[in-house]
Amino acid sequence: MRYQGNIYRPPPEHDAYILQCTIGCSYNKCTYCAMYKDVRYQVRTIEALKEDIQMAKSAYGSSVKKVFLSDGDAISLPTEMLVEILSELYAVFPKLNHVSTYAGPQSTLSKTEEELKQLKEAGLTMTYLGVESGADEVLSAVRKGVTAEEMLKAGSSIVQAGIKLVAMVMIGLGGSGQRSQLHAKKTAELINRMQPQLLGTLTTVPIEGTVLFNQQSKGDFKLLDPYQVLEEMKTLLEHLDLPDLYVDGTHASNLLPIKGLLKEIKPSVLGSINEYLLSKDEALIGRAYIGRF
Repeated sequence: MRYQGNIYRPPPEHDAYILQCTIGCSYNKCTYCAMYKDVRYQVRTIEALKEDIQMAKSAYGSSVKKVFLSDGDAISLPTEMLVEILSELYAVFPKLNHVSTYAGPQSTLSKTEEELKQLKEAGLTMTYLGVESGADEVLSAVRKGVTAEEMLKAGSSIVQAGIKLVAMVMIGLGGSGQRSQLHAKKTAELINRMQPQLLGTLTTVPIEGTVLFNQQSKGDFKLLDPYQVLEEMKTLLEHLDLPDLYVDGTHASNLLPIKGLLKEIKPSVLGSINEYLLSKDEALIGRAYIGRF
């Protein structure tokens, strides 16, 4: 496999063949993100991608069932090129049944409804959208590049095209103070309106070298303490109203890993959070609550 730079992919794609369609991210301005800082954004040629696919065929034969299109925002490619890539993948790998990619909100908004449906028909089965927050104040502070309404439009357009949507949000991204609860409530409201099939949660941990890390170092951004994290998580869950939403909060950054359908895990998770907040027993934090797949 040819790959320039560091490899990044969502945890559920750990067993996917990674096809590097672009090098880097087409936007790459978010204050919290440390990815793709060592490369310049480039679009690889269709000829190079077809060579990579043939190399993968030689290495893996017909066993490939999952493919992840990287780097940070492969949906930014021209629709015609993406359709050609998908066509080649399905032609070469007869057992292929899952092709996914990160989807930046700006790039998604540049696609028409018809283009997104074309991608669905060509075999794009899932996209990962970094929603991060539903609060305009937070999105602006982290330089996400879109408003909450624009983020909603981007996510909704993916859902309406029939492509499975994983919306990713970040606990604590608004920092401490009044913005914490605003962030949680507005994020839940946005997810309720967007109606993704899956919700991935991460907890904000500033990474050295990022703008957010520098802001924290200077005192301009204040991290939540563990109990504030749980309070924000509680508010998010309380305001989510999509019973069949699948929630995956097993990312290593999270204090309380959770996983399962919202309608099945919500009561127990809220009960656990209330227990931790009441007891203030730090030994309890980190105990997993894993629901049914």
